[in-house]
Amino acid sequence: QVQLVESGGGLVQAGGSLRLSCAASGRTFSSYVMGWFRQAPGKEREFVAAIRWSGGSIYYADSVKGRFTISRDNAKNMVYLQMNSLKPEDTAVYFCAARSGSYIYTGPGEYAYWGQGTQVTVSS
Repeated sequence: QVQLVESGGGLVQAGGSLRLSCAASGRTFSSYVMGWFRQAPGKEREFVAAIRWSGGSIYYADSVKGRFTISRDNAKNMVYLQMNSLKPEDTAVYFCAARSGSYIYTGPGEYAYWGQGTQVTVSS
């Protein structure tokens, strides 16, 4: 059974940085795509970034491009989201997600496995 556990959320001032981590277990993830999504109160869950575990192809939402960086550590089965120049509108619960396959989809319905989420709050 795939398990995803996020950590690293917290409260930060606008302009600050946070690094989220996602520990993945229960599968060999070489043929998976790992994604980060976020959901703010009263809003739908939205795509943030994704990375192909094997080939390293990466895709970002326009709203975070140039500020966020997704990466992976194959040896540790970890996926990271480095978030810089944070803005109040980045405030949300951030989720790690996984899908089998090599194509990067941005719709949350395409991802079968989800972590429990970690809260990120950016104060102005």
